[in-house]
Amino acid sequence: MEATVSKSRNMVLRDWLMSYLFLLPAFGFFLIFVAYPMLKGIYISFFDYSLRTFDFIGLDNYVSLMHNETFLKSMRNTILLVVIAVPIVIVFSIFVAVNIYKMKEFSRSFFRGVFYLPAVSSVVSITVVWGWIYHPNYGILNYIIGLFGFDPISWLGDTRTALLAIIAVLITTSVGQPIILYVASLGNIPTSYIEAAEIDRATPWQIFTKIVWPMLMPTNLYVIVITTINTFQCFALIQLLTSGGPVYSTSTVMYGVYEQAFMLGHFGLASAMGIILAIVIGIISVIQFKYFGSDVEY
Repeated sequence: MEATVSKSRNMVLRDWLMSYLFLLPAFGFFLIFVAYPMLKGIYISFFDYSLRTFDFIGLDNYVSLMHNETFLKSMRNTILLVVIAVPIVIVFSIFVAVNIYKMKEFSRSFFRGVFYLPAVSSVVSITVVWGWIYHPNYGILNYIIGLFGFDPISWLGDTRTALLAIIAVLITTSVGQPIILYVASLGNIPTSYIEAAEIDRATPWQIFTKIVWPMLMPTNLYVIVITTINTFQCFALIQLLTSGGPVYSTSTVMYGVYEQAFMLGHFGLASAMGIILAIVIGIISVIQFKYFGSDVEY
């Protein structure tokens, strides 16, 4: 009996060790490339760290950022990106997904591929194309508005239009994955629920708000959280199209981190900016999980 129990314990221990051995590569990757840089960034944020100095200054970096007009403007621009882009991405993705789902299989696959193409394309190539579209002299957008008698607009060079132009590009690169996810989620909704609602003479809007939307809640949670995080981390579009200009009207916190660290050499200040951004993202993500994370009964 004791031999059997000992053998059983050895098998459990072996299975336990094998499980963690399979997890070890991913865990090691997480420690080296995620946990360590994060802790190192927190540590550096308390120092006046440049190519010449490394002096402990406590919370001075955080205090100076609270009075830094450029950082505050970058934070405002970042929040505007999130507030404007994320709802548009969600609403547009659901609208497109609902209409695509009603199509035949070939048409559904075709449109899913069309909308997902920007998601798998290079950000640089997409940005170059949009740079041509927005060009003040020979861009197609100015050509189109010129047909209606309007004067050319410097889309990326005017403080009134630059941020909106960035938001338009951001939306086009963000809707691909949500559309795919929503189309897949719509296929998991039992048709009997919708048929019963139609028999009871429910309107399409009532069917959507009372049946479709609640059952899409798990997908909504994922899409909203991921889209929000990606929007907060918007950097490549800013760097390639405007470099934060004009007059920091399109500068974001992520671009500010890049500018402070790799252009000005203020690594401590850049780390503090990154920590503040991470805290803001964490708070918003917790709120989103609390609101959209309720269990859905099927």
